[in-house]
Amino acid sequence: MADDLFSVAGQVVLVSGGTRGIGRGIAEGFAQRGAQVIITGREQAAVDAAARDIGSAVGTVRGLACDVADPKAIEALTQQVIQEFGRIDTLLNVAGVNRRMLAERLSEADYDYILGINLKGPFLLSLAVGKHMLQRGRGNQINVVSLNNERPLNGVMPYAVSKSGLGQMTRSLALEWGPRGIRVNAIAPGFILTDLTRKLWSQPKMQEWGQTNTPLRRLGKPEDMVGSAIYLASEASSFMTGQVLFIDGGFNCGLNWPIDFENQ
Repeated sequence: MADDLFSVAGQVVLVSGGTRGIGRGIAEGFAQRGAQVIITGREQAAVDAAARDIGSAVGTVRGLACDVADPKAIEALTQQVIQEFGRIDTLLNVAGVNRRMLAERLSEADYDYILGINLKGPFLLSLAVGKHMLQRGRGNQINVVSLNNERPLNGVMPYAVSKSGLGQMTRSLALEWGPRGIRVNAIAPGFILTDLTRKLWSQPKMQEWGQTNTPLRRLGKPEDMVGSAIYLASEASSFMTGQVLFIDGGFNCGLNWPIDFENQ
């Protein structure tokens, strides 16, 4: 039975990093439920291809190229969406990158690259879109953070720093903008199987470790993020802001250690 409480039909939804992985899964989920979806990515060809693929199944999806590390590109993107659609109801900051290596091997360029896309980019896009939302006195922003917000994994220090910063940005903007009608929340995915992570999770030792410490005993899929994103964008969460929802199959509950409880 349809319930308008969870409806996003008719919303104008902007998804950064919507060409693949989690961003694409979320974009498709919103489009399937009647939202007008705009996806971004750094390359126009990739954006066009993803928009066609998603749109062929669920309806029109608009693709616009934007490098979230480029302030001028963000401003141009925001203005174009406002001109074409008149407003932005929900913004999803999904675009992100990572480089797995020990801290002593990282260069300043590595650090700047990750922080520029994962933290500065979402800040600039949130601010550009937020100014229009503040003028309307309503809107939703949803940031994609990480398991690393709670406990950092080794070998991904700049990524953990960027996502932790994005979590604090979520709370700070919720605090400032809540009185003016804007809600800001975040979702923290667990280990999600995408084209970018498939090689890592194809290793038997990684599969065993991930399944041992994930109570639901599987890796996540991009579509596992859709329900939480829809909830946060809908009236069902109208009294909720500044929160981080962990969508991780239970990984954040704790760690399983190698004790044989049957034969100790």
